[in-house]
Amino acid sequence: MSIYLAELIGTALLVILGDGCVAAVVLSKTKGQNSGWMVIATGWGIAVAMAVYLVGGISGAHINPAVTIGLAAIGDFPWDKVPGYLLAQLIGGIIGGAIVWLHYLPHWSETEDPGLKLAVFSTGPAIRNLGANLVSEIIGSFVLVLGILGILANNPVAGLTPLLIGFLVWGIGISLGTTTGYAINPARDLGPRIAHFLLPIAGKGDSDWGYAWVPVVGPIIGGVLGALFYAGLFV
Repeated sequence: MSIYLAELIGTALLVILGDGCVAAVVLSKTKGQNSGWMVIATGWGIAVAMAVYLVGGISGAHINPAVTIGLAAIGDFPWDKVPGYLLAQLIGGIIGGAIVWLHYLPHWSETEDPGLKLAVFSTGPAIRNLGANLVSEIIGSFVLVLGILGILANNPVAGLTPLLIGFLVWGIGISLGTTTGYAINPARDLGPRIAHFLLPIAGKGDSDWGYAWVPVVGPIIGGVLGALFYAGLFV
């Protein structure tokens, strides 16, 4: 399997499991409706771990442009592969969003609030303040990339690394995620947001393009800063 196809598939699985757990919580008449933030944070942690298990041995399972660009910024990933990784991750996010839409097909028309429907696909702030929201995404993504590099530096026993990264994402969700929904991954947000825009979702509203730049720019800045901080302090 090519590394680019692996990134596409890994990101798609990430979104299927991650957006799928959001759909379970926020859409009407699911068996998980209103089960809360801990379910969402846990679901995303598991989603990341499973995606890394699936394609980590092929592409390194970046499944996140912030990780790819952060690693490239410190010389741990070749810049000539970055565009292909980013495109694969974005397409994977779109495909994953479309599969979640299909899986929950009867529930869209049963859910009245268009904001909840958008929340399945993409993040949004608890308090809309674009400057503060950007800072939140930078901090969360800084911790993500810094934590990943720290985990890898400890050379975990074979097969444990994906689980530890999943725990890291779970922790970020619990501790830092409730301000913006913690995209910490441009492909995880922009890809499904594009799917939301394109799909014939019953009763959907707009895709909130005015906010869409925050979960793209913030994670990239945070990811690069996290990588540079690690490289400058620990390497």
